[in-house]
Amino acid sequence: MRNDWYKHNPKDTIWWKDTPGQIGLWIFSFDQKKEYYMFRDYPSALTDEEKAIFDRENPYWKKFFADRQ
Repeated sequence: MRNDWYKHNPKDTIWWKDTPGQIGLWIFSFDQKKEYYMFRDYPSALTDEEKAIFDRENPYWKKFFADRQ
């Protein structure tokens, strides 16, 4: 069975889903079960704790979505 999940850094909490052949689809998860679609779900679908983790591990995306804060 293929594992589609990976981490940018081994110590990260967030997992990213590899979606070959699908451009612009950014899926992440905290447990590899519940999936979040970055452009749809960030930050509104995340709990305060999840958002804090996401922002800490992904400062680029936090800045990118600054207008949604």
